Amino acid sequence: MSSSSGESSRNKFEEEIREIKEIEKRDSVFTSKQQIDRLLKPGSTYLNLNPFEVLQVDHTTKIESIKKQYKRLSILVHPDKNPEDDRAQKAFEIVNKAWKILENDVTRNKCLDVYSEAKQRTDLMIIEKRKKLKKDGKSEEIPEDNPEKYDHAVYVTVMKLFADMERKRQQQDVRDMEERKRKREQEIEEEEMKEMQKEYAKNFEESREARVSSWQKFQSSNSGKKKKKKTASSSFLPPKVKAETRN
Repeated sequence: MSSSSGESSRNKFEEEIREIKEIEKRDSVFTSKQQIDRLLKPGSTYLNLNPFEVLQVDHTTKIESIKKQYKRLSILVHPDKNPEDDRAQKAFEIVNKAWKILENDVTRNKCLDVYSEAKQRTDLMIIEKRKKLKKDGKSEEIPEDNPEKYDHAVYVTVMKLFADMERKRQQQDVRDMEERKRKREQEIEEEEMKEMQKEYAKNFEESREARVSSWQKFQSSNSGKKKKKKTASSSFLPPKVKAETRN
């Protein structure tokens, strides 16, 4: 991919994120319908990868405050509160999943690591931008000098990193499934082989008596034939030779 097409793709992505954020600001009022719409609108699957985004809290928010926000949102989108909206159940599940991630110290810290990495990448990107501008003899002033623009750049990188995490998770799930399938096929093959060996041993044992009996009959038959042959040979008498007579 050329640098120009990559830049165009990045700009398009950032524009989409900006539009989504504007919609969120407009729909920030806590009503059941607005929250269900927010959680299930086009593009929400991508945004819902970030549990902080789902619960509409900053990543620096204390866990106690996050829990309060979760309870507020879960009540708003609960199916019992929205019996006429079939989407409520799915929205409720999304909110619950986000809370389960954040209430656990291990998974919450992994999410916080995403923000730290996003900030590091953004800072590195800014350094590279300034280097290029300096090399080209241009002003080193960049849009990210504006705090709002900087925060947006970090936000975009955060979303990309969460998307990368999800893609890797799905790839790992596929590998795990294929490994489980391979092991199961191997187990079935080994079980079938054991059954074949077991069946062979059983049949061999069951046919042993018949084989012994058949061999004995064969031996007995051969022995009888030999005796008959011997008897026939001993009863054979050569013809008598007549004495010669002289005239």
